[in-house]
Amino acid sequence: MKQRNEIILENEVKLTKLAKCSGCGAKVGAGVLAQLLEGLPVHRDENLLVGFDRSDDASVYKISPEMALVQTVDFFPPIADEPYIYGAIAAANALSDVYAMGGEPKLALNVMAVPEDMPRETVHEILRGGYEKVYEAGAMITGGHSILDPEPKYGLAVTGFVHPDKVLTNSGALPGDVLLLTKPIGIGVLVAAMKGGLLEDAVRDRAYSTMMTLNKAARNCMVKYRVHACTDVTGFGVLGHLLEMAQGSGVEIHLSLSGIRFIPEAVEFARMGLLPEGMYRNRAFAEESVDLGETPLEYQDLLFDPQTSGGLCISVDAEDADALLGELQNAVPAAQRIGLVCAYQGGKRVLLAD
Repeated sequence: MKQRNEIILENEVKLTKLAKCSGCGAKVGAGVLAQLLEGLPVHRDENLLVGFDRSDDASVYKISPEMALVQTVDFFPPIADEPYIYGAIAAANALSDVYAMGGEPKLALNVMAVPEDMPRETVHEILRGGYEKVYEAGAMITGGHSILDPEPKYGLAVTGFVHPDKVLTNSGALPGDVLLLTKPIGIGVLVAAMKGGLLEDAVRDRAYSTMMTLNKAARNCMVKYRVHACTDVTGFGVLGHLLEMAQGSGVEIHLSLSGIRFIPEAVEFARMGLLPEGMYRNRAFAEESVDLGETPLEYQDLLFDPQTSGGLCISVDAEDADALLGELQNAVPAAQRIGLVCAYQGGKRVLLAD
């Protein structure tokens, strides 16, 4: 009976048709977000190690010499028509912010908006996807909040823990560091193609698998090494998130195009001009501070492409880079050496080369 219900749901409820944007493509652009936050009072507390004024992945509050609290919230409209898969991807995406800070998730709260006429079974499957992914992370869902809304949305507020001396931020990168990335690039373009009915089932399933993969293994690998900074690559795209890292760290970043793993089908769709709206927002925010060099347009677009439940970008000491990369190759979807951190010379913050 369960299998029959899932088939009926897939045929009757096309979740992505209920939303204008999908996944992290719905994220407010970084430039607009900075304007919205401008002028808000920042209260100082010696125990607040990371706050909203740092443009980081989560907030961190020290509660004892041995423990700090990591808190984040993330939710978005449907990125898949299958309710279970949507819930699992949304949960993996929300948990990622805690992993990016070097933390371990422990508690989560559901954040949900559903149309009044959405079938109960559909809501149940979204929640089941979220619950199972949270349990895979070793955390627990302990409650949440839901409202009625014509456009469905789902995600989590997540609490995790980290040692105060081992917090990873996006602003600690040092000249000489090597940049590693743990998932391939191009998910936003594939999602746009999926909404247009242009994506083959096999490619869609690979995209789902990548987005549903927790960054838990990546985090567990990187905390063994001298990592100076980390961020997860999500709605602002590779170049948006690395620009924030470069600005926050007072450095410049040199990316090697040949080292970045692009999803082949995403390259083809980008070459055709099939691009999500979020790509244009990300380009408008970051392009002025990026030297794109001779990079072909389709690869530029993919580097601005909003990633949903993307990988971790890790700034690691050069002496540890090979060992960490070797360990990641057996643990994550796509371990890549994508560039170097250099002393800032003035001018552009992120530079692309072959």
